[in-house]
Amino acid sequence: MSKLNGLSLFANVGVAETYLDELGIEIKVANELEPKRAKFYSHLYPKTNMIIGDITDEKIRKAIVLESKKKNVNFIIATPPCQGMSLAGKMDKFDKRNQLIYYAIEVIKKIKPKYILLENVPQLLRTKIKVDNVIISIPEYIHKELDDYYNFADENIVSAKDYDVPQMRKRNIFLLSRKDMNYVWQVPKKKKIITLRDAIYDLPSVDPLLKEGLEETLKLFPDFLIKKENAEKVSKFHRPPIHAKKHVIAMMHTPSGCTAFDNKIFYPKKDDGTRVNGHYNTYRRFEWDKPARTITQNNGVISSLCCVHPGKPYVKNGEELYSDPRCLTLYELFIVFSLPKDWNVPDWSDERFIRRVVGEGIPPMLIKNIVEELVNHI
Repeated sequence: MSKLNGLSLFANVGVAETYLDELGIEIKVANELEPKRAKFYSHLYPKTNMIIGDITDEKIRKAIVLESKKKNVNFIIATPPCQGMSLAGKMDKFDKRNQLIYYAIEVIKKIKPKYILLENVPQLLRTKIKVDNVIISIPEYIHKELDDYYNFADENIVSAKDYDVPQMRKRNIFLLSRKDMNYVWQVPKKKKIITLRDAIYDLPSVDPLLKEGLEETLKLFPDFLIKKENAEKVSKFHRPPIHAKKHVIAMMHTPSGCTAFDNKIFYPKKDDGTRVNGHYNTYRRFEWDKPARTITQNNGVISSLCCVHPGKPYVKNGEELYSDPRCLTLYELFIVFSLPKDWNVPDWSDERFIRRVVGEGIPPMLIKNIVEELVNHI
């Protein structure tokens, strides 16, 4: 089979396209707004022509279209930022990022690829934008602009957990195939669910490093250095996250699947000891026998939406406690996001940045399964 030549819009660092080359799809051109992310992308995909800049800039759009036509692009993956629509974001209906789909459609109409994958959060289906002073929903706009040229898949909402990803991450995905292809690209059949027990249960336990320093860490976790050494034998990315002592103590008393807000004594507290008011799904551990809940960009912060290791019970001085009172290590994060365990992360990237770009990405195994359906037809 001849390879499909691809364009990636809103490319981030290229999480989504991790496995596309295995399927015979070469991303020839990519566009990313932020130079740091573009640099990361180019590290992973040195053969791709990365165009850095704002897609709302006409010069940038012209450069994307021109280069895509030169490279005979016939496949486009577009993943506009979702923070303006996401339930984990501010849900601002006037967020200018919601308008970015307008510029993606303009590029698509000029390139006229054979196949298109448009991805975003499910809230996109209820989000409206302003086009020529007319308020229109994003799905209506997409259909209005592309219905004459493309067939659409029957199904839009998919969950990563159904496609070899140990994470409950729902996405809205439009699959389009040009009408002269005489083919309707559909979402593939669901696969067996992978739980966190399947994915990370057997990895070495890791204690967190306290923000208060190593001395305080060793008082709370006498085996910290031994466990750290054993974990780093698995991967340099299986290393202790850093957390505040008060957060760690709260999670030490929190069972798998539960939130520290339910603890009678060791609930989330301010420095003065008063109870913290927060979202019920924060300070919450994952459950072993389910996929992880949706990983967000703040996946390294205990007080963020559910992002704490499930933990295992143990008894110390007659008190039942729970191990791994921390967020996932980067290595565990890669696994839960279906990235390669040896993902080729550039040496210059720091942990906070890695967590952010992964949390804003799309599980690549989800994309692989969906695109494989297309490739098998071809």
